[in-house]
Amino acid sequence: MKSILVTSFMILAIFPAVVKAQDNIERNKIEYLITSIEHIEGAKFIRNGTEHNGKEAAEHLRNKLKSAGGKVQTADDFIRLCASKSFISGKSYKIITSDGKVINSEQYFRDKLKGYIFTGK
Repeated sequence: MKSILVTSFMILAIFPAVVKAQDNIERNKIEYLITSIEHIEGAKFIRNGTEHNGKEAAEHLRNKLKSAGGKVQTADDFIRLCASKSFISGKSYKIITSDGKVINSEQYFRDKLKGYIFTGK
């Protein structure tokens, strides 16, 4: 019984560190996604029918993330709640690539997330 209590206390003591590490990983993933659009070469981010460059898109997404507050806990939450569509108009965000291909931003970010490799930074 004593060993069960000791083990339980150890797990509870470690749990906040694990949660914090997971939070950091998710924050790194979200920043990776935002940076990917911020530095995209020759592409345009379309929001409510208006073209924006990568820096403008990244600024908008960071503001939207900040406004979302605690609703965004994971990179998936970020894509779903901030990076896929306008909550005012309901229109999906689009990206026009440098070769003229039009893709939904949700697909762009999900593809980017698949390529994410945690480096511990």
